[in-house]
Amino acid sequence: MADEGADLPTDRRSPVGEPVIRGDERITGQSAEEAKRFDPTDPESVAEAVATVRSFATETRADADNVFVLRGAAACAALVRGEGSYKAAAERAGADVTVSFIRKWARVHDLPRAIRIHVARGDIAPTAAKHIARVGGEARYQLAWAALDADLTVREVREIASDINDGSPIETALKRRGVTPGEIRVTLPSATYRTLRQRAALESRSVDGIVDEALRAWVAESDDS
Repeated sequence: MADEGADLPTDRRSPVGEPVIRGDERITGQSAEEAKRFDPTDPESVAEAVATVRSFATETRADADNVFVLRGAAACAALVRGEGSYKAAAERAGADVTVSFIRKWARVHDLPRAIRIHVARGDIAPTAAKHIARVGGEARYQLAWAALDADLTVREVREIASDINDGSPIETALKRRGVTPGEIRVTLPSATYRTLRQRAALESRSVDGIVDEALRAWVAESDDS
């Protein structure tokens, strides 16, 4: 089997400003027609992005409304693309909007789809997503999934992201906070659980090894279908 991370997109693949997650009713309850699309090549759409960024920067509901946050992040990213730089985007947005604010949320918009889905659902707090977005490459996924499975606080996510950016491997940064990389708790039907334990004992294999083998086979089959 090829390296499981070889083809893993670690950033956004869909067009900037496109409501891929916000317009998915299965995730947010909002249809694509209702979701605001920002086109960085359209001056009128960029002007809408400016207004949205200003509102986003001054609203107090940002932490509570994840769809609102994703819309604000999309507006930040579209404004940056439309103006050509973080500095120009912040200048157009006005005195209440800083370069740091624009950069942080534009990076959230740039997160890969799998992570943005969890932000939209409220599984990952937007404030935590800002720190996950500071990390590059596959460490983004590892930090996001650790935030979910280990119930990391925003402060812990921030500290781990800082450690990674200071040169620490993601595994080391996680272990410092008592998190075992790759550890996840799974609840199985009783019959499946009994069979798994029985096979592991009879074949002198670890449960982790059997589950890993089965999941690798499932991933390979999914990739081939």
